Amino acid sequence: MTQDATSGRTGTQIGTRIGDGRIKAIRKMLFRFPRGARARAPARPRAAHWNAARPEFSHIVNAASLAMPYLEPYLIRTMAKARPMVSDDPALVHELNAYVAQETTHHRQHRVFNDELAACGYASVPRIEAVLAEDYGRFGKTKSLMFNLAYAEGFESMALAIGHMLVEDRVHLFGGSDRAVASLVLWHFVEEIEHKEAAFDVFHAAGGTYGWRLYGLAFATAHIFLRTGQGYRALLREDGLWGDWRLRLRLAVLLLRIFSKLTPKLLRILSPTYHPRKVPDPDWVTAWWAAYGAHPMEMGEALGDLDTTQLHKPEPALRAA
Repeated sequence: MTQDATSGRTGTQIGTRIGDGRIKAIRKMLFRFPRGARARAPARPRAAHWNAARPEFSHIVNAASLAMPYLEPYLIRTMAKARPMVSDDPALVHELNAYVAQETTHHRQHRVFNDELAACGYASVPRIEAVLAEDYGRFGKTKSLMFNLAYAEGFESMALAIGHMLVEDRVHLFGGSDRAVASLVLWHFVEEIEHKEAAFDVFHAAGGTYGWRLYGLAFATAHIFLRTGQGYRALLREDGLWGDWRLRLRLAVLLLRIFSKLTPKLLRILSPTYHPRKVPDPDWVTAWWAAYGAHPMEMGEALGDLDTTQLHKPEPALRAA
């Protein structure tokens, strides 16, 4: 583990190769997150406004990140309950286990970033987290396994669509932003694209139907968008920005841009013949995988520190030493 005077806590950088299957590695990344420090708006530190040019996008991502330490353990628990139902398929069990391992690294890294966000002094952060903890705890305790599997599959299908949108529009959304936070988000969705088939295949192997799949997609999408919207509005209010009509206009334009790109990707999921393996992997993502695979010891750190001024390039641009 590494920490320096200008960064928050980080993750380890040595990854684990896991052999055959679509999921090739459990990558332990190193991110030097900007440190949180209590400050009044508009002097929020970089941990909060990590994209200084787009505070509205910063807080959309921040709000989504706050969900990860609750959402992803819920997905892991759901998959653990489903494991006995797919035990006669060793290849699927292998993918399930690799999926769980990747999700574990995701929520741990997001927790580190979220702690820096909380250190900025946002009173809404613990309230947002309490709602999310209650939601996912209740789903796990009171809903059927089929509901939870459908939610997991719906989330993963939505995440695949979001991942493609983020990668395609990475210059606009992340250009010039804090390297560590942009690298965290892009790494997360690079791996969402990598394990795109796991939840889908487990859901169907456990008896999931087309109707359940559509319900899970609709419920998960509505739930996550609702909580993310509540979260970013609360954070913007604390910054004193929610009442600024110029910020609201920029936010509306940004959301229109995001959903114009995202909606076609979500609509294809509705097809009865949809399978995530039919969705081609973006070239930038395959280049990211190849870069890590060639030198995993070094790339855990290098890919956690992407040069966000060079995101237009067809492969991940590593910051010059």
